[in-house]
Amino acid sequence: MLAQKLCQVSSFRKSFPLVQQIRCTNYIQGQEPEPKIREYFYYIDHQGMLYLDDSKMKNFTSCFKEKKFLHFFFKRIRQNRTGRYLEFPFISLCGKERNFIRCDDVPIVYTHVINKNDKDMLSYGYAGDLLTTEFLPQKIYMLPKTGRVYHPAEDKYGGVGLVRSKLALELSRYFEYGNGETKPPTHFEWKNTLHKLDQKWFHENVAKHNIKIRSDPA
Repeated sequence: MLAQKLCQVSSFRKSFPLVQQIRCTNYIQGQEPEPKIREYFYYIDHQGMLYLDDSKMKNFTSCFKEKKFLHFFFKRIRQNRTGRYLEFPFISLCGKERNFIRCDDVPIVYTHVINKNDKDMLSYGYAGDLLTTEFLPQKIYMLPKTGRVYHPAEDKYGGVGLVRSKLALELSRYFEYGNGETKPPTHFEWKNTLHKLDQKWFHENVAKHNIKIRSDPA
């Protein structure tokens, strides 16, 4: 019942009818590949905002904002193992809906550091404290080639989350570069504690989950 209600978020349905007759390269939003199964296609940008994949304008006006919908959608993200639409490497299953997802980089983008139950947490999905993971200062990783900053995510998401550029800029003030600035930071100072950074987890998770990380700085 909860899944049915959240899959029929009123603002979502009013803006985007059940079947949109907007043909894209190889799909139709709301297509029915088999009886009672609907398929939709989404895009997550490098700021972590969620859009319909074929939206012509992708900005704050056109992204999804309802926190209950975002919470429900993001909690169900998994790697796409269906064999369908492999150019959409992630999927969120919502009842009888298959929501295929492609990303600018990875699906989880951390947007804020918040305090929850006396712990520092990273918030993602623009759902406030409904979607959080514990902040691990020793696990912050900067990819030198792109300058993008990453933090672990749950295995179901591919094990790697991106830190939004605005937050990454704030955190970068606390980096120390023991091997020179052309190499990843070696230490991170957080709340008067100097952490030696784990340089291995990022590459281990990329290999373990076979995920593609954006390799250019755009």
